[in-house]
Amino acid sequence: MSLHHKYYVTTVPDEGEDGFKMPRASVVHMTSTATRPQHMSQVLATLALSMGTLASGLAKGYTSPALDSILDSQPHLYHSASNDTWSGFSVTKQEASWVASLSMLGACVGAMLGDWIMRRGRRLALRVSSLPLTAAWILTGVAPSVELVYTTSFLGGLCCSVIMMVTQVYISEISMPSIRGCLSAMLKVVGHVGVLLSYIAGTYLNWRQSALLVAVAPLMLFLGALFIPETPSYLVLNGKDEEAAQSLQWLRGSHVDIRHELQVIKTNILASRARRYGLTFRNSVMTPRLYKPIAITCGLMFFQRFSGANAFNYYAVIIFRQTLGGINPHGATIALGFVQLLASLLSGFLIDIVGRLPLLIASTVFMSLALAGFGSYAYYNSMSQTQNLPYPDPSVIGQHDWIPLLCVLVFTTALALGISPISWLLIGELFPLEYRGLGSSISTSFSYFCAFFGIKLFMDFQQTLGLHGAFWFYAAMAVCGLCFVVCCVPETKGKQLDEMNPDYAQAR
Repeated sequence: MSLHHKYYVTTVPDEGEDGFKMPRASVVHMTSTATRPQHMSQVLATLALSMGTLASGLAKGYTSPALDSILDSQPHLYHSASNDTWSGFSVTKQEASWVASLSMLGACVGAMLGDWIMRRGRRLALRVSSLPLTAAWILTGVAPSVELVYTTSFLGGLCCSVIMMVTQVYISEISMPSIRGCLSAMLKVVGHVGVLLSYIAGTYLNWRQSALLVAVAPLMLFLGALFIPETPSYLVLNGKDEEAAQSLQWLRGSHVDIRHELQVIKTNILASRARRYGLTFRNSVMTPRLYKPIAITCGLMFFQRFSGANAFNYYAVIIFRQTLGGINPHGATIALGFVQLLASLLSGFLIDIVGRLPLLIASTVFMSLALAGFGSYAYYNSMSQTQNLPYPDPSVIGQHDWIPLLCVLVFTTALALGISPISWLLIGELFPLEYRGLGSSISTSFSYFCAFFGIKLFMDFQQTLGLHGAFWFYAAMAVCGLCFVVCCVPETKGKQLDEMNPDYAQAR
């Protein structure tokens, strides 16, 4: 279908801060014909980038079965194809928690570097991060000691955080507002596919073999990044207008008139650039255009990370061994990954239909109920075993395995439908262009910093509070997260990014 419009955009100087003359968009006039933008190229670019989220998902899913495997390792357990013995090693539970959490510490450092790397180009950042990530996983697969695993875990987390941050910004900058939420959710879906694949692989492979399998995904990302264009916003921001036009034409379709959209991007980026000339560190930090999005995104990340998501993602097999009497822990973990995948698929349809805020509210409500229920079952289970309450027999307890499993699946569904994808989506949507790199870096770094403590402290929570106390704590955090969402988080459904909004420059 065609729209019989053609757009002229004129600009007039408008005096900005410090007397700097900024262009602003005038009235948009419609005179002839333009073809409706197509979505296929945006979908193809998203699929190429999804290899990065696949790598991240494989890494996240790798940890749970790998920790169970490495804790059971014995010397001289693994053999190569030539029957040469690889040196095995054992680890303690505290060492295992470091293996799991150091990836998040590396991710925190990577997020700090993300702004600097993204300034060199979104596509370049994907290339320079994917190959070291491949090398890190190969080294993990052949590591002779736990110290090398510490190093590769840190390096892998660093590269994954850069990739995840860049892919979200890339999608936000190339996509139409009507499908931005769907494309962002597509990345999450592929990430959950990676988690599920790692859970399945971990059932049959040891931790070394699984690591070598994970190394394939970042290599595929490197190849995919060779065939996608740089984002139009980045190219315009760096004065490459001709390349920006080519990129936007590829993204919207060869028969689409892109002149109006390109002119809007140019005008609004000039307005953003003009404002940046008058910025100092002090007024950058103090402006609501920066600190409000930081407060919202960091708040969501904090409540997400301390509401039990990390416990189930990184210690699922170990947790299921303590609570399930008759179900194979690996089978329950695979069910967990499968439900995550289905929920993320549903999230992709609902984000742009229902909106961000209703999904966030529903997500936090069901998360808190499921966590409280799981904690209560864990408490009753532990009391029945220590004080000889009803159902002390493990075979009888196994008949009630559906209760904790249902709680975990409800929690996982709620997480994947709401706060998990939306908290990352809002990083790309809330920050204006002049602060997008800095804001994304701060929010992402804070998220991984919280994840590091959330993963590392789980073993300590369990030892101090018991398994039930740890999950009651997570339930309380989910309730606090609900209050934060209701009071502080705005709705962004259907809203354009600043540099793509025809009214943005005039409003400035």
